[in-house]
Formats: sequence, structure tokens, C-alpha cells
Amino acid sequence: MFIEKVKSEGLAHLSWVVGDGIEAAVIDPRRDCAIYVEIAADNGARITHIFETHRNEDLVSGAAALSRLTGSPVHHGPNPGGTVRYADTVREGRTFHFGDLTINVLETPGHTDDSLSFAVYDQTFGERAVGVFTGDALFIGDVGRTDFYPERANEVAGLLYDSLQKLLTLGDQAILWPAHGAGSVCGSGMASREFSTLGYERLTNPMLRIIDRKAFIEHKVAEHHYQPPYFREMERLNLEGAHMQEPLLPLPVIEPDALFKSQNGGAVVVDIRSIEAWCAAHVPKSLSIPVKMIPAFAGWFLSPNEAVSLVAAHAADAERAKRHLSRIGFDQVTGYLSGLDGWVTEGRDFESLPMIHADTVRDRLEKDKGDWQLLDVRDAHEVQERGFEQALDIYVGELPAHLDDVPRDRALTVMCGSGQRATVAASVLRRAGFDRVDVFLGSMSAWQATQ
Repeated sequence: MFIEKVKSEGLAHLSWVVGDGIEAAVIDPRRDCAIYVEIAADNGARITHIFETHRNEDLVSGAAALSRLTGSPVHHGPNPGGTVRYADTVREGRTFHFGDLTINVLETPGHTDDSLSFAVYDQTFGERAVGVFTGDALFIGDVGRTDFYPERANEVAGLLYDSLQKLLTLGDQAILWPAHGAGSVCGSGMASREFSTLGYERLTNPMLRIIDRKAFIEHKVAEHHYQPPYFREMERLNLEGAHMQEPLLPLPVIEPDALFKSQNGGAVVVDIRSIEAWCAAHVPKSLSIPVKMIPAFAGWFLSPNEAVSLVAAHAADAERAKRHLSRIGFDQVTGYLSGLDGWVTEGRDFESLPMIHADTVRDRLEKDKGDWQLLDVRDAHEVQERGFEQALDIYVGELPAHLDDVPRDRALTVMCGSGQRATVAASVLRRAGFDRVDVFLGSMSAWQATQ
């Protein structure tokens, strides 16, 4: 029996290959899916089944593509909110065998109506579950979000409570294999480690320690989560089934003139260099989204039908950015400009954005005469923990929808936790025509360090 994890950085997505003998199954494959065939082959097996724990909202499923690649059937849960065209429906009690390994299907709704978990048994060593693939129902240190059905908020929170109690009956010995780790938008309190058992979670997971069903429901309903616009596109693609994005062909380098023409033709220029590099000099109207931030933030600001041109410091960063974008459904990446050297030596226009110190912000707060505004783009939880009375609070992802709430007659200083999200937000403001903008570099971390 073997189990191997495949982690997609940025999205913190965890998929799994499990098998015994010559047969293997894949749980929640990602879109660039050839890796699962390789893992199975390395273990002397071939993929015979593909399981989805639910219809993902935050990434493109690779189940349809992997099915076409291997000829294996895809198994999905009931009530997916549409017809999953590439999968059959499995329900609780269905059993699959792979040598001495058995997988039992459990219906665990709450995060979504179609959520399934898959309990794993080793028939050679008794009747207790070895472990369970929980999808987005149960994480290490947290449980799934339940905000996708706002009109049924209490009902779905209760469904998740019941599903968690069902999972716990598998026994404290069962190993937990979730679909996400720390950093995922699908939960906020996940542990950084990616190993646990149901017994350990029962003792330490704050949500599992809420024993009363009513109290659990109240807690979940009171949670605040953000839903990027691209989630709707993921739901559509994950009904229809996306094509495979493996192997990814190398991105072409584009010359300054080609970038200029593509931008004038409607392409969005995304600068994936560091925030310091973007602030120092950037292509006018470019978005600043450092490569490591693309999985979390590109879906807020880009449309799947838009062409995207990158500005990158290195070819490897451009390839990484394309892979990140592909995994969340953005396929129209035309190429990348290698740094700004060629752009500026051709005499093309560029812009800079000031970065300011905590002392400058402190001075402005003390002497504010009404012609300056501090804009805090952290999430609601961060602001609640520690915010500024004088600040205008708009979460970075929701900024495009709330530009009318930002005063155009004042100078703006944008802040977040460290300056990263603030720079993303500043680039959104500059694209929208806000001219007097600077970034509080270091932001709340710097503020606290200089107290």
C-alpha cells in the first residue's frame, strides 16, 4: 500500500495518489496532471479510479483531463449544483478495492452539498480505518467554510457539524488527509504541518472542540470569508471539465514594442517582480502581483477572457506565474517582458511609486489637515484585531468594486500587514487614475516595530 501527496504551492492544494498492487486511485487531481501517472508508475501501478471530494471553487480540477489521459472513471458526489459531465455519481456505502486496500465513500456535506470523504482500510490488518481523505470538510487545525449558500447559512453549518461527527466515528487512530493546507482561502486557522490524526484533531482543533451543535452553527455563521470573482468560473469549469495543461510550453519572451502594442490592444500587464522593483519603476498601468501572490490575488483582478502579458525578472518566475494562472483558469498568457532594461533604454515612459516609512505615517496621522487618507487593505479580521481609527478600510480584493468610496481629492497612503498587499492595491488605484498614491512599506509590522 502506498500514499503520496502532491502539493500545489500558492493554492496550498493537496491531492493524493493511493494504491496497492497494480492499481491506484487519485484524490482531487490538479489540472497539470501528468505527475499522477508518473507517481503510480513509480509504484508499479496504473491509475484505475479518480475521486473528487467536491466541486472545487478555488482551482480548476484535473479530473476530466486525467480521465482522458488514463481512461479511468471519475467519481463525484451527489448534489453538485449542476451536471458534472465527466463523472459518475457515487453515494455513501459505495466501496472500491485496490489489492488489500479498500476505499469506502462517505457523504459529508456542509462545505458544499456534494462533499464526499473517502475512508481507507487495509483488509490485512483489521476493520478499523487507516485514514480518511476529507476534502474541504476537515482540515488540520480548522474545518471547511460554509458560506457558499448564504440563503441556507444555518442549515449548511449544521450539515457540516453532522459530517464532522460522522468522520470522528472512524476512530482516533485514523490519519487525516485533507485537500488543503495552511495558506488556502478555504480555511483560516489551518496548521502549517500537513500530518495529523482524527484523535489529535479531536483534542486540539478549535472547531472540533465546540461540542454543542447550536454553538458550532452560530460560530460558522458569524465567520467572514472572501469570495474572489473567479470562483464562479471555477464552478462552471468544474462542471464541464477543463482540458489538460501539461506539459506547459515555455512562455515566449516579448519585446518592449510587442508589450506596448498588446497593452494598447487590451491586454493586462501584470508585473510579477518584487514590490520594491515595481515601486521603483514599472510599465504605466501595470498591475503589481508578485509571483508568489498570484494564486491568492490574480482571481480578484483578472478576467479569464483577458489576454495577460507579464513583466518578470527571471524566466523561471514567468513559468511559475503561468502555471499558477493555469491552475485557476487563466490561459491567455501571451508572454513576458524580461525586466525593464529594454523598456527604459528605448526611451519608453515608466512610472514610480513612493514608499514611505512608519515615522512618516505617524507624522501624517498627527498633523492630518484633511487632504490625506490612510487606506488599510487588510482583511476584516486583521483590522478588527488592530486598526486605525483614521483609516478607510477596504479589503484589497474588493477594492475594484469600491473605487467610488476612495476619495480622489486626497493623497492616499496604502497599508496592509507588510506592504505586499498594499502595493497590489496601489497598482489597482494607479490603473484607475488615482495619481497621489504611496505605499507604507512594512505597514503594520513596521508600525509595531517602531512603537
